[in-house]
Amino acid sequence: MGLIVHLQLKPAKGAPMRPASTVEAIADYGLRDDANAGRAKRQVLIIEREALDEFGLPIGDVRENITVQGIQLAGLLPGTRLKVGSALLEATLDCAPCQFIEDKRPGLREAMKGKRGTLFRVIEGGEINVGDTLQIAA
Repeated sequence: MGLIVHLQLKPAKGAPMRPASTVEAIADYGLRDDANAGRAKRQVLIIEREALDEFGLPIGDVRENITVQGIQLAGLLPGTRLKVGSALLEATLDCAPCQFIEDKRPGLREAMKGKRGTLFRVIEGGEINVGDTLQIAA
């Protein structure tokens, strides 16, 4: 079981991320007021705080929606379901490091392969709060 330590929304592509204490997950859509909502496979990005710490990155720096600790999500098989707060999410794919990551620090793109976060789609909507737990659904 893991713990949600930070939430943030992307109001528009390229816009600064906006921290939140609560977000609303909407089935087959994503997070309310997030620019990635409505996409098929890239609705919610979750990364482990431990991965950020490993690379010396502050929480929120890789534009993740949800930062968690105490659970490993990297490498989850597509289709794995995760109970996050009162919402149910399904893993779609690992988020591949892009030029945005490389621009932070040369060599970071290669170093973060397999650790850039996991992308999910919303299966069942619900509220997600900082401090909520998350766990792989049975």
